[in-house]
Amino acid sequence: MVKLIIVLVLMLVFLTGFLSNYAVNSAYIDTEKPFLIGFTDNKTQPGNWLNEKDIKIYEDKVVIYVDNAMLSRYGNTGSMIPTLGEYTTGIKIKPENSEQINIGDIITYEKDNMLIVHRVVDKGEDSKGVYFVTKGDNNSETDGKVYFKDVRYVTLGLIY
Repeated sequence: MVKLIIVLVLMLVFLTGFLSNYAVNSAYIDTEKPFLIGFTDNKTQPGNWLNEKDIKIYEDKVVIYVDNAMLSRYGNTGSMIPTLGEYTTGIKIKPENSEQINIGDIITYEKDNMLIVHRVVDKGEDSKGVYFVTKGDNNSETDGKVYFKDVRYVTLGLIY
């Protein structure tokens, strides 16, 4: 019984410290921090396509300065739920080279005369060139290799 009480007290101390640290950091840093573990690895983070200086917030509007930006709408396929759905509007650009695309980015690529919008989960190079392995956020399987020549757009931002 005494051991159980000691274990419970130690767990309570740990949780109190963990939650206090999270609360203090959230109060002093003007950055959203999801209460999730595992999203801080750079391998899973999309590229930084926009800088804060490119975004101006006014009382009556928000202006985002992006060269050659386009709006996009998404089909209701379900493969990118909850990230993308039929009521999501995206801001996209055509990438200039494969080095711009990172693991975590959402790309649009062409396959069999269809446009597919999925997230890059791996990146590599073989005898055919730079490729990306993509997967829908709501899919259990990857799409296989997608070569840069088939990439049409990179999604910079989403508006819900």
